[in-house]
Amino acid sequence: MLQALIGPIANLAGSWLQGKADKNAANAELKLTEAKAKAQILLSKETSVADWERIMAEGAKSSWKDEWFVVILSIPLILCWIPGAEGWVDRGFAQLSKAPDWYFYSLGIAISASFGVRGAQAFFKRK
Repeated sequence: MLQALIGPIANLAGSWLQGKADKNAANAELKLTEAKAKAQILLSKETSVADWERIMAEGAKSSWKDEWFVVILSIPLILCWIPGAEGWVDRGFAQLSKAPDWYFYSLGIAISASFGVRGAQAFFKRK
């Protein structure tokens, strides 16, 4: 009689333990799948950024845009060393100080796009 009672209880306990183990395995599988998906998204993002930068570098080979910005940004620097030209630089910057904020934001975006966003980020992180 005791054996007849223990058998079903043991089966019930075994089923409960198996269910718990299956649930833990399913949770572990879900976490692994989520981790793999996140890793794939990060890899895809990095690949996309690298591809975009490669395409932009190829396009910049025949462009004077970067050189143009360097020349324009160098003019005040050069004029500061020429006797008598300092006033032009002072008046120019005085006039620029009256420009609206959107102008400087637009200029900053254009220069960042020209030299590369990563280059601009590296520059501003040094400050």
